[in-house]
Amino acid sequence: MNVLITRPLLDSEDLMGKLFSLGHKIIHVPTLKISPIKINPINPEKYDAFIFTSANAIRSLKLLKDDKNKLCFCVGSITEKIVRQQGYTNTISAGGTVNALKNIILNSENLDKKNFLAYLCGDNISSELDQELLKEGFQIEKIINYKSEIIEELNEDTRNLIINHPPDIIFVYSKRSAQSFIELTKKYSLNGLMTGSRVMCISEKVLNVFKQAGWRNLEIFEAGEELIKLDKI
Repeated sequence: MNVLITRPLLDSEDLMGKLFSLGHKIIHVPTLKISPIKINPINPEKYDAFIFTSANAIRSLKLLKDDKNKLCFCVGSITEKIVRQQGYTNTISAGGTVNALKNIILNSENLDKKNFLAYLCGDNISSELDQELLKEGFQIEKIINYKSEIIEELNEDTRNLIINHPPDIIFVYSKRSAQSFIELTKKYSLNGLMTGSRVMCISEKVLNVFKQAGWRNLEIFEAGEELIKLDKI
């Protein structure tokens, strides 16, 4: 099966390795370029817990000193895996959505509203988790430590790969990635090759971007379900 992945390489290399070992053909079309933002190192003693809604936030984290016992709330298992790889041991994972993460924080026995939380995130996010937690009475600081830039070009090798091997399934992981991918397919007149492709969308917001652009074969999935979804096709 021809599988198109839109995530940056660091976020997708494990998945692509598994897909390749199972005999699938991989088409890697990253739609966003991720890079850290230069900010002053964070003093971990200021905060009672860290919140991560992306693995990119932990990769870009710079601290004045290590505190590997810091309580870390992670949006899902993939982000938690990266956090633990960085040496943190006190981690809690939600079900892969920001809403699930919010509910876990609200109901956590490890926190009360006197605690001060650090929400580490990028410059373009689709939710206002910090504002929602503020409304619930928590003390929280949003710290933007990485940025995402839309990729506007496809190299010739990638274009030829899509032309010669139109994807059977496409995995898209954010609203901004969806917008970028749709623009790339239009720019290079590739969208006609994907009318039969099944587009797997990480959320309803992502699905609606494709739906409004006229794409039809759409389905919602959760991060970590990619292999399960492929088995069902």
